[in-house]
Amino acid sequence: MSENGVRGEEDEVKMKEENEEKKKYELFMWGYLPGVLSHKSPLTSPVEVQLPDNGIDVQSWKDVCGGGCGFAMAISAESGKLITWGSADDQGQSYLTSGKHGEAPEPFPLPTEDPIMKAAAGWAHCVSVTEKNDVYTWGWKECVPSSKVVANFASGGSFEGDAIRKESGSTDQESPQSQGSKPIGGSVAHQDNKKPEETAKRRRTMTAKQELESPPLADESLSAPACIVELDPGVKITSVAAGGRHTLALSDVGQVWGWGYGGEGQLGLGSRIKIVASPHLIPCLDASSHGPDRSLGSPRGSITTGSQKRKALGSYIKSISCGGRHSAVITDTGVLLTFGWGLYGQCGLGNTNDVLRPTCVSSLLNTRIEAVAGGLWHSVCLCDHGRVYTFGGNQFGQLGLGTGTDHTETSPRLVDAPILENKNAKVVSCGARHSAIMTGDSKIYSWGWNKYGQLGLGDTIDRNDPCEVPTDYCMPKNVACGWWHTLLLAESRP
Repeated sequence: MSENGVRGEEDEVKMKEENEEKKKYELFMWGYLPGVLSHKSPLTSPVEVQLPDNGIDVQSWKDVCGGGCGFAMAISAESGKLITWGSADDQGQSYLTSGKHGEAPEPFPLPTEDPIMKAAAGWAHCVSVTEKNDVYTWGWKECVPSSKVVANFASGGSFEGDAIRKESGSTDQESPQSQGSKPIGGSVAHQDNKKPEETAKRRRTMTAKQELESPPLADESLSAPACIVELDPGVKITSVAAGGRHTLALSDVGQVWGWGYGGEGQLGLGSRIKIVASPHLIPCLDASSHGPDRSLGSPRGSITTGSQKRKALGSYIKSISCGGRHSAVITDTGVLLTFGWGLYGQCGLGNTNDVLRPTCVSSLLNTRIEAVAGGLWHSVCLCDHGRVYTFGGNQFGQLGLGTGTDHTETSPRLVDAPILENKNAKVVSCGARHSAIMTGDSKIYSWGWNKYGQLGLGDTIDRNDPCEVPTDYCMPKNVACGWWHTLLLAESRP
């Protein structure tokens, strides 16, 4: 190519970047924030969220981050400020977590001026990543690391410090360090001392209303202020995900770190670790942790070797997601791995067992997965052809399969709705019990629980099939579900 050709391409790229910077993006929300004033009604249709009016340089939105129970989050364009809103005083833990500044959108007081690039919120904790790859987290104390991870990368990523003990009564799982996870000096890893069968029974008999149905009570002693997450020198985090009480972070080299509550295996360390007080490296691509497998591309009837399995699984993790008590990651080869709570089949492995290590969803091995999202009891993933697969609990139609709401799917099922025919799903997000996607033609579709209008369809009727959200007034760019609400980032139409 000639020098003029190269310059022409560079000029074109620069022009596109400048045009992108000139675009202004609006933010819309629908659904309900439990922390708002009691007389507020749910928003059953998209309503524009006003930019903060407090003198800071905020004229446009950059991204949407969903939000937790009782509050919502987004990122401003110019300054990269994290903006939160939704909670009223004394209305639960979410008031503390969202910055104590009430219902109007305001910048969250992070201890840094660096622009925020990514953010996520769990039930009552938040995590964000700055432009310099620093991670900040706050909210429920058990979700905020209390000590620093200690790792020796010079010796191949080995750990220094005390080992994490295996759960009492567990006989079929190896200890985390045998899989390459990281014991931490000075960390506290509490174990659930109940017998596994007693713990399982307790989880299975817990009613839907008891589990994460009401905002946590406000208590300063239970909440930790925003602080930086200390990782090893050289670790650069590029994205984060927050579950009900656990957090995942993805580095620029495709490693996954986790901390918080791990009682159902959602931290992927091989044991039911109740509290992990420091970031641990999760051994997602340790082929030995997946057991003998006859479905990873080997000849019929043969068992793949460790090297064959590792090659099939991929070389690094490219995407992470957290559900309420389960986790999902995608490898560079498009393989989906899940781990954590399995009571409703939300790990997609054909059963309702808890999954203590990252395990590949073998039924999707012939399908390259590009995106995944987790809800409270369900999961949704997108393949490279834009098709949508769902699995897990379907109590409110959140699987979008048109089937009865009492029917659980323990293996991935294709969402074969006529309205999605010839549509190419690009973005997926899950609330507690609802789901939303954005397609390549910038259309938004939602389904599931709609008691608070979180589907944006103008009513409060649940849907078990995807329905299009009216967005003729704007050009959608991203969609993110909070627990009981949905946010939409959109470019204004001329």
